[in-house]
Amino acid sequence: MDYEKNEKLSEESPAKVDEYGVHEGGIHDVEAVPANALARSLKGRHMQMIAIGGSIGAGLFVGSGNALSNGGPASVVIGYSFVGLLLLFTVQALGELAVLYPVNGAFFNYAVRFIDPAWGFAMGWDYAIGWLTVLPFEISAAGLTIDFWRTDINIGVWIAVFLTILAAVQIFGVRGYGEVEFVLSFIKILGVLGFILFGIIVDCGGVKSDPRGYIGAKYWYDPGAFQNGFQGFCSVFVTAAFAFGGTELVGLAAAEAADPRKTLPRATKQVFWRISFFYVISLLIVGLIVPSNNQDLLGASNSNTKSSPFVLAITLANVNGLPSVFNAIITISVISVANSCTFASTRTMQALAMNGMGPGFLKYIDKKGRPLWCVLIQIAFGLLAFVNEATTGATVFDWLLSLSGLSYFFVWGSICLSHIRFRHAWKAQGHTLAELPYQAQFGIWGSYAGFILNWLALIATFYVSLYPVGGPNLNPTYFFQEYLAGPLVIFLYLFWKCWTRFRGPLWVPIRDVDVLTGMRALDLDEEPAEKTSYRTWMIGLFRGLF
Repeated sequence: MDYEKNEKLSEESPAKVDEYGVHEGGIHDVEAVPANALARSLKGRHMQMIAIGGSIGAGLFVGSGNALSNGGPASVVIGYSFVGLLLLFTVQALGELAVLYPVNGAFFNYAVRFIDPAWGFAMGWDYAIGWLTVLPFEISAAGLTIDFWRTDINIGVWIAVFLTILAAVQIFGVRGYGEVEFVLSFIKILGVLGFILFGIIVDCGGVKSDPRGYIGAKYWYDPGAFQNGFQGFCSVFVTAAFAFGGTELVGLAAAEAADPRKTLPRATKQVFWRISFFYVISLLIVGLIVPSNNQDLLGASNSNTKSSPFVLAITLANVNGLPSVFNAIITISVISVANSCTFASTRTMQALAMNGMGPGFLKYIDKKGRPLWCVLIQIAFGLLAFVNEATTGATVFDWLLSLSGLSYFFVWGSICLSHIRFRHAWKAQGHTLAELPYQAQFGIWGSYAGFILNWLALIATFYVSLYPVGGPNLNPTYFFQEYLAGPLVIFLYLFWKCWTRFRGPLWVPIRDVDVLTGMRALDLDEEPAEKTSYRTWMIGLFRGLF
């Protein structure tokens, strides 16, 4: 492929340190240093399944219950739609950049290159740390789902089993990740579609075992569409961010895709279906058939599947056997997200090391294209799941998860800003949009909208961290448990500025942005770049979504 030619050329030139204190070869030719390269084994079917269902897990199936209890059904639908909309803009922007620059580390490298190396360093390590800490939670969650059937077996047994399975998948490298995600995502998609159909039947009174009969929009009037006012509405955002976290993995996977030029645009468009059906529609159904004041929802945090609003909806309908089936789907979903954790964190850490922003030994890639040391570190973090055995395990997990949920807003906002600055640099240096192999369907204005929406979500989360539903107000412990990712990003940013002795300006000037080095070479015989039809706005929008 043409982008492989770029890598061979980059290997001939040694990495240098630029005026910003960053390895030039590291930023622009990220795969120049290691003797072995990451395997490009992900096919189109893998990419599409990663886009559609790659990270559907406990955040949707369990965490949404807490959002429903705090905010009410209308807040859940609006909040998840809000986050879904900003992600639609974000993934389109990421798709344009990833097709042109299919490099390991993806959005981390884009932040380094188009915004500022210090900000890229902060985003990269914040993202890696977030996934490192999510893994033990997901493994523990998988173990706790078994309690639905067996409470007599210690959770440590299941943690060991699931961690062993996860480690075994890593033996097969990115191909193993892709195949596992393909199968598990397919099961998750079938589960969600089945639930939507089931929920419609329940809402219309079509289940004879359900004493409630026809429900309609009853629960939107009593106990009400909104709960706890503006605080309840704002409380939905962090839950939604955690649920949507991982949508950006389709861009991260571009570096290991067999043909990102063809598979990535298709995969990014699948995000529309994921947002519309697997989140918004399913949660709309949940809000119709589960009252937000149901006491069982109060336990819908972390991984208590007995309090999952999806399982609860089936239980309230008195359908025997089906709650166990859906609990099995939740177990599979959690394992799938744990599998994604290893992919996201290991590739980001390896890319950071390649840029001189991490320990040198993390660069190592074995002959099968696996970042071996990064994988071992991720599996080691998985051992933290055994903290659940301690009486203070829940508190430890609260602090670990505080590093992940909010961090997605920073990452998504950085992707949008990277695309904005890339477009300005591309134009300023005499290039046209027709030269791009793929254009974000919402253009630069979609990235502006996504960037603004991310900041609005951060502000809403900041407010509810100070004034949470039910109190305590202005509590430092609660605030940092909800907003710890913010101070962490600032610390990482300042650390790299100090480490490089504040060399260079606060951000990379548009005139200095290098839009050519490391770019995927375009063959003149290739098919024309995919463009949006501007004959009518509706036709352009339709093509952008489908």
